Amino acid sequence: MEKAGVAVSVVYSELSSAAAVQMRPRYGDQFTEDLAGKPFFVTGISLVMHGKNPHVPTVHMNYRYFEVFDDQGQPLVWWFGGGADLTPCYLYEDDAIHFHQLHKDGCDAIDGSGALYDQCKLACDTYFYNSHRQEARGIGGVFYDNLHHLAPDCLFDLTQALGDRFLPAYLPILTRRKDTYFTADEVHWQQIRRGRYVEFNLLHDRGTKFGLQTPCAQIEAIFMTMPLLARWEYNYYPHHASPEAAMEHVLKKPRDWLGLEQEKSVSK
Repeated sequence: MEKAGVAVSVVYSELSSAAAVQMRPRYGDQFTEDLAGKPFFVTGISLVMHGKNPHVPTVHMNYRYFEVFDDQGQPLVWWFGGGADLTPCYLYEDDAIHFHQLHKDGCDAIDGSGALYDQCKLACDTYFYNSHRQEARGIGGVFYDNLHHLAPDCLFDLTQALGDRFLPAYLPILTRRKDTYFTADEVHWQQIRRGRYVEFNLLHDRGTKFGLQTPCAQIEAIFMTMPLLARWEYNYYPHHASPEAAMEHVLKKPRDWLGLEQEKSVSK
C-alpha cells in the first residue's frame, strides 16, 4: 500500500445547523432546523486503501449507524448506512465482476429477489459521481442509506453481511494485481485518477462535509481517505484507444457488471 487507513468512530456531539440543513434533502421532514443542537450518536468503520501499483484498485468501505436524540434521550431519527466501492486506474473486467458478485451475495442474503442489490448498485453509481466532470469516481459497488422500509434488525443483518464480504471481495484482486509490471507513464495516469478521487471527496462527499461541521472534529482523521500523491494537469485527456481511454469510457457510462458475466457465460 502507498497509503491505507482504517478509522473506527464513536462520536457523541450536538447536531449543528449546517449539518441539519445538509441532511434535509436526503431525509425530507425527518431533518429540520428544529434538530439543530440536538444530541447525536454515530459509530462506524471507514477504510480506504491506495495501492502502490497502478494496477491495484483503490478500495473504500464505510458502514455506520447514526441516531439523533430528543431531550429525554429517546431516538428521534436513526439509520444504518454505508457500502463499498472499487476505484481502479486500469480496467480488469474479472475484478469488477468478482467485487460486485460478492456484494450482491451479501444483499441476496437479506433479499433473495435481487432487488436490494440493484437498488444499492444504482445508489452507488449515483452517489460516487463527479458531476462537474460527468464521470463516476470508480466502477461502483453497493451503497445504501435510510432504508426504512426494512426493519432495524434486517438493516443490521445487511450491514454485517456486506461487511463480512469485504475481505473476500478485495483481497483476491489485490493478490492478482500487486506484482503486475508497471511503467512511469502508468504511475502518471494513476496520479491523474487520484486527483479525481480527491475532487469527489472535497466537493461531493457528504461524510467529509458532515465531519468538518462536527464540533471538535479530528481533521486529520477526516482527510485520512486522501491519496498520498495526486496530480492535476490542464486539459488532460488520455490517448485515443489506449487502456487509459478505455477506463475513462467506463467511468462515463456505468456498466451492469453481473450482466456482463452472464454474457460471457453464454458466449462460452
